[in-house]
Amino acid sequence: MKRKSFILLLALMSVMCANALERVAVWPKGKMPNSQQHQIAAMTDEAGKEGFDADKYRVAYLEWGAKPDKAVDNDACMILISGGSYQNCCDVGLIKMWREELTKLGFQTVNFVYRTPRPVGLPIFQTAWEDGQRAVRMVRDEARKRGYDPEKIGVISMSAGSHLALMLATSSQTPAYEKVDKLDDVPCHINWAVVNAPAYVTSDAETGSPAIRDGYGIDVKISECFKFDAKTCPMTLHHGGTDIYSPNGSTLVYRKLREMKIPAELHLYPDKGHGAFGFDRAVDFMRQMGYMGELEKEVSIMERYASDEARADKITQDVWPEGKMPDKQDHQCKPYIEWHMPKDIKSKGIQIIYSGGSYQGNDPDGFEVAPVRRRLNEMGITVVTLKYRTPRPKGLAKHTTAWQDLQRTIRLVRSQAANYGLDPNNIGIMGSSAGGHLTLMGVTSSRHQSYLPIDNVDKLPCNVQWGVGIYPAYALTDGADKNNTTGGNADSAVLVPEFSFDLSTAPMLFLHGDADGWAAMNSVKIWEKMRSMGIQCELHTLALRPHCFQNNAAPGTGSYKFVDHVCDYVKGRLKIK
Repeated sequence: MKRKSFILLLALMSVMCANALERVAVWPKGKMPNSQQHQIAAMTDEAGKEGFDADKYRVAYLEWGAKPDKAVDNDACMILISGGSYQNCCDVGLIKMWREELTKLGFQTVNFVYRTPRPVGLPIFQTAWEDGQRAVRMVRDEARKRGYDPEKIGVISMSAGSHLALMLATSSQTPAYEKVDKLDDVPCHINWAVVNAPAYVTSDAETGSPAIRDGYGIDVKISECFKFDAKTCPMTLHHGGTDIYSPNGSTLVYRKLREMKIPAELHLYPDKGHGAFGFDRAVDFMRQMGYMGELEKEVSIMERYASDEARADKITQDVWPEGKMPDKQDHQCKPYIEWHMPKDIKSKGIQIIYSGGSYQGNDPDGFEVAPVRRRLNEMGITVVTLKYRTPRPKGLAKHTTAWQDLQRTIRLVRSQAANYGLDPNNIGIMGSSAGGHLTLMGVTSSRHQSYLPIDNVDKLPCNVQWGVGIYPAYALTDGADKNNTTGGNADSAVLVPEFSFDLSTAPMLFLHGDADGWAAMNSVKIWEKMRSMGIQCELHTLALRPHCFQNNAAPGTGSYKFVDHVCDYVKGRLKIK
């Protein structure tokens, strides 16, 4: 063989070796607990091959991926867990994608393949849980040898694999099996979890079926197999809104984590069934939590979105005709709207935006309004900003005059839309904090009259086609006029009575900081209510983030991407490609 060809062959062999996946059995020979002859440990692509020999695949194993490049190595390991109803390990494509993407991001990866199908005479998860605890011990024991921190071990999972991930995340202090050797002295807790579409979480599904009652019912709880012990770790939960393995399982787990004051994220995707969604948001979570290294310096959102270049014109008008304002009070500001017309109109839809301020003040040019308004103008979408009446009215509920202003604004916009070549029946509203509460009033209670009609404009309906609620305040009874005293977690914290949830209630996007004193459960419990009505909403909470999370944020986090997330939702509602 010529020298040049020989060198090329060696290089090829080197690449093949580097890309080879190292497999290691989880159990010593003859020591695997609850061995059952019908079970195997193999991904479905391998198990489906002609000539597959089941006897060679009886023992659960770890499959180590390549070591990440030193330039991006973040000193952490991710365990990959397939789903498959505890009947097989079927997520071959997901495992491949996770391995490739997480390796690029600097994680050591290891695919964990557990025993399936379901064991006979035992809980459906029992043998997989045994394999899982043993696998985590092995991964922790290998940390120094393979070059990652033994306390930086996360999991990413799907479906039944996410049920298993929740077992590992919440119940590591409960032994799944009796000790077989010295390795079992190594702790089996994990440090965080990325949980996609967890199955069998609610008590109406825990025997291994889709949620029989869709996760609803006063007697439907979190399955008691999850212990939520002292080593329960932070996690991010991702679930489709129409999943037959009910997304209420994820909302209940999230609520429990909040009760325990464990940082967490919840991501709920409208009109999505069973599947893994939002990998980028999971990466944002891991970056925000510090699992990928130190965060970059926070940046002001107003500095990042400072230009009005995309706006062609600004038109200002009063909300009320002279002398016709209902419940006029001299201590309140005069309400007005401003039309912000883009230079290049690409949609006939209209987004109305206003700020928060505890119903004591509001700023239509501040950080809760201007950045999104500017970005939507860049996208060719018309924005109307509202300055509503504040401070709070005397002798009336805190939101009354602001609600009147909002209902009138929606009618004004509807009445004038055609004059600008826009669609009067394609209108959304967006508000933050108290403005988020006001948005909920506009979305849920448009058939509820807030003032007597004063002219022909008031003959028009004031319903909207979508809403965007940014850290809405005052939505639950434990925080009807202040911070949420129980964090919104208690059963006694129920939705405030002013939300009618009438037949014109529109779908919404919710964004909320997990560490917000005006609790993220305001958004979560509204989402649950909407779902029970058959209305699909989108929801994202952000770990460690307070009220006004977007004002200053670190690059690469969900808070930093706030404007894009809002605009993507609006773009979706308007069907803009």
